[in-house]
Amino acid sequence: MAPTSTASADPKPMVDIKQMVLVDSVFGPKEVQQIAEAIATDLNQYRLLREAVGELELKEELSPAGMVRLGTCQYLLGRYRRAVESLQKGDGGALAHYYLAKAWAALQEYQHALDSYAAAQKAGYDPDYCALGRAEVLRLMGKPTEALEILDRLSGAIEQTAEYLYQRGATIAALGVNPGEVAALYARAVEADPNHPGALFGLALENDRRGNDDEAMECYKRSAARFPPHLGALLNLGVLYEDHGQYELAVQCYQRILDAYPNHERAWLFLRDAQASSSMFLDEDIQKKRDRLSQVMNIPVSDFELTARSRHCLQKMGIRTLGDLCRTTEQELLASKNFGETSLQEIRQILASKGLSLGMRASEKRPLEPFETDELTPEQQAVLSRPISDLNLSARARKCLMRLSINTLADLIRFSGDQLLECKNFGVTSLNEVREKLRQFGLKLRGE
Repeated sequence: MAPTSTASADPKPMVDIKQMVLVDSVFGPKEVQQIAEAIATDLNQYRLLREAVGELELKEELSPAGMVRLGTCQYLLGRYRRAVESLQKGDGGALAHYYLAKAWAALQEYQHALDSYAAAQKAGYDPDYCALGRAEVLRLMGKPTEALEILDRLSGAIEQTAEYLYQRGATIAALGVNPGEVAALYARAVEADPNHPGALFGLALENDRRGNDDEAMECYKRSAARFPPHLGALLNLGVLYEDHGQYELAVQCYQRILDAYPNHERAWLFLRDAQASSSMFLDEDIQKKRDRLSQVMNIPVSDFELTARSRHCLQKMGIRTLGDLCRTTEQELLASKNFGETSLQEIRQILASKGLSLGMRASEKRPLEPFETDELTPEQQAVLSRPISDLNLSARARKCLMRLSINTLADLIRFSGDQLLECKNFGVTSLNEVREKLRQFGLKLRGE
């Protein structure tokens, strides 16, 4: 049933958070690590960091070095867009470029992240850690083979660090090979650094898959305690809390995700379910945010002053609203004839002004693949693109389908009943529920 490995780190001496953030003094990787350790082990230190960041943000003028301190601390708090804005006004040093890269990666602006890692290395940041950063970005871009090539070129002391072991484990996992090696790498990473958020998350997943619920929850908790928050750890920990009937704790997890990613649809959905399960209701402020997001996504692009070239390209691609843009990737835009970097930057600025970004809803526009059966009628074909939410499934069944990346009815009917039953927490009751709901649309699971 291994892996387990949940040893905790020795307590670190507390640091003066406000002194480090507000006073012009040495501020480098060591100080950043000290702050991260402090806020992860003491909630009062986290509050002090938020207060210090608030004071810095209110200052009318900050030196370039002050902007780097501000941006780095905003990154630790999960305020990635603000971190980018601050770090871009920084001193152009190694630390500024490195955390700018990490913030870009968190925002899924992967090419910017790669460029920033290159700039960080050129400015003098540790080349091995810059290489690890590039490997992570390439993996997130769906290029695990290229990521592994970078990792294979590294040698020496870096190979024994938690970050290297974690990146190697995550990359091999993305390649879908050697699951035993993946688990071993995560366990070694946690041994090297008992508080490494990514390694703890990976180890939690491995324990989760093996049915080690207690070990999985412990790892998720420790990963979620780090800053900036680990999105996957918070999401999965929230689901485990719900499974144990601890709905208020689940709500806290989902709200932490929304603090960093206000438009995260899955966190909104899970939050609503958790609150409903504990007889709570969405407060007006949360509901207003959701309503505002829906309104913003429906704003026509014609409301903005675009160049004729950009406007013409968007019209040809059938892009009418900001929501359409959010379902479109940069690569898709650049593939359009006459659409270049200048137009791309114009679109980015429009979306950024509304707190949105290209591709953030790309998963909603997945092309339908050919089906292995010819038994579907034209009427059935017409409903295949409808979202899973149209089935009005129970929370448990819906979450299981989301874990399998099933977003539409077309995705769902590609699965057999046996495949669905392999998903954790998806039992015969959920399977019968799915079958009944599909029957109402005239559809069946694969092989039925």
